[in-house]
Amino acid sequence: MTTANWAGPAADTPAPTVVLADDSALLREGVAGLLGRQGFDVVAQAADADELRSCVRDLAARSALPDVVVTDVRMPPTMTNDGLLAAMDLKHEHDVAVMVVSQYVAPAYAQQLFSLPSASGTGYLLKDRVSEVADFVASLRVVAAGGVTIDPEVTRAIMRSRTAGLGDLTPRERDVLELMSRGLSNSQIAAELVVSGAAVAKHVANIFTKLGLEAGEENRRVRAILTYLGEAGRP
Repeated sequence: MTTANWAGPAADTPAPTVVLADDSALLREGVAGLLGRQGFDVVAQAADADELRSCVRDLAARSALPDVVVTDVRMPPTMTNDGLLAAMDLKHEHDVAVMVVSQYVAPAYAQQLFSLPSASGTGYLLKDRVSEVADFVASLRVVAAGGVTIDPEVTRAIMRSRTAGLGDLTPRERDVLELMSRGLSNSQIAAELVVSGAAVAKHVANIFTKLGLEAGEENRRVRAILTYLGEAGRP
């Protein structure tokens, strides 16, 4: 991640509010202290996914939604992906910004999170990034302001899984994807290949399917192009 230096908020800038969730009290208090020193206001803490939902819903009822929710993926009660599911529920209900942290590179979890209808104000980082204070704080501020951030290691894992799908493309589908990477629209691709617009649309749909880009996923065209360019740029 790119290191960002932050000198502290301006005197008249309200401290961003945070709800923090982790089943480890020691880690939770450590992160809360870190955020407090960096100008954030941790307004509530939760030790499990159900408590996280209750905290945010109570704040919403008082018209005091936090600027961002920070939660671990693995949380009680089942210690699987409860924290992730709680974050997705809260984002769906209140469109609150969420930063999900995980101990493991789990591209499927990240894809689940970023498949929500609104991807703005969404972050997914590995827990190790918390110790890189400047980068973590910068990423959290980006998400709280409505931006998007994803851990580089998770991005690479997603790209690897999708790049594998490039091998399933037909020669004509690769031609279409190459023209997409040059910025051509479907109608321009149809003219270039001397085929119908419907044929191009079918090829594009097949490309998305083979690269694992679901119908509800935002920016599918951009992500398909990035996958193609990532393969082309490999040594």
